[in-house]
Amino acid sequence: MNNEAVLALEDGSLFFGKSIGACCDVGGEVVFNTSITGYQEILTDPSYAKQMVALTYPHIGNTGINSIDIESNNIYASALIIKNESIIPSNWRSEQTLGSYLQKNGIPAIANIDTRRLTRIIRKKGAMRGWICTKPDSSKEDLAANALEQVKTVNKLTNLDLASQVSTKKSYNWQQSIWDCITNSYPEIAKEQLQHHVVVYDFGVKKNILRMLVARGCNLTVVPATTTAEEVLALKPKGVLLSNGPGDPEPCDYAITAIKQLLINKVPILGICLGHQLLAIAKGAKTEKMKFGHHGANHPVQDVTTKKVFISSQNHGFAVKAETLPKDVKVTHTSLFDGSLQGIECVNSRAIGFQGHPEAGPGPQELNTVFDKFITFLTSK
Repeated sequence: MNNEAVLALEDGSLFFGKSIGACCDVGGEVVFNTSITGYQEILTDPSYAKQMVALTYPHIGNTGINSIDIESNNIYASALIIKNESIIPSNWRSEQTLGSYLQKNGIPAIANIDTRRLTRIIRKKGAMRGWICTKPDSSKEDLAANALEQVKTVNKLTNLDLASQVSTKKSYNWQQSIWDCITNSYPEIAKEQLQHHVVVYDFGVKKNILRMLVARGCNLTVVPATTTAEEVLALKPKGVLLSNGPGDPEPCDYAITAIKQLLINKVPILGICLGHQLLAIAKGAKTEKMKFGHHGANHPVQDVTTKKVFISSQNHGFAVKAETLPKDVKVTHTSLFDGSLQGIECVNSRAIGFQGHPEAGPGPQELNTVFDKFITFLTSK
């Protein structure tokens, strides 16, 4: 039995390699991520739902896989695309190889392809639909023909509501804090030690966002994406967090309606990634699909007031159009890569949004001060 695999793009481009994950076929939007480390966090980030992630760093799998460094309880990326697989991981926390992890979770992956060529195609033509074929004992010709035919059936992400699909189905409490190097664990904080009750809308929330809030004294109630504003207000929170998540923000009318009501009730709000976009839409702004998005852990972001530059973690394919912001929403951060909008603040209410990922996981934590500003909203009147 061979382990040949092929990746086909909707423009007809073909990439032949080997299958290192589950033996199955899959389609999705192909995007590239420039992170050097953190492949486990990337795979388990719900924001990658319906996307196939190509990692530009050539050696993937070096540190293996552990049961701790996950951002959700599932792998949400449709597939993984890499140059070279490190089959002998070297890390004291490693519990299994990347390949075995993918196989166990039913996720296909292709290795030994020219990821530089793939990235150049996406940068030139934009993120596009792709299909991976991994059928055993099939010829390259048959694999290619099947992939080129199946890629036509893949849905585009525009006008697709994915947040409600990846969201939790029922509410739950969260009291786990950030990593403790002394105990080598994520400690649970007693509820009585957490003074700020915050409701988190789960549009595809990452665990490190929750941990960052708990570390700042927040007792969290995580609710499904479709929870109404009335239901949230009944919980009497000090503030609301709108989480990250996948897909197009504009079809999420249930969330936009709820956010408008929360703004009317003067509830302090922090929106991250998709949550940032939804906050902007609730204020009257418009969003757009980006050519190839921002995916990586090395994106420079500038504070428009102080001119200070931060290196940030990013993962989004849609962006808020700055020129559509109403007068009572000011721009706080912009991307130094392409000038796109990265942060907003509502002038007449305690509500802010940030497009990147201040919680990192993976990536730098230079912008976790976004959480600190949200905490000042909870403690002010």
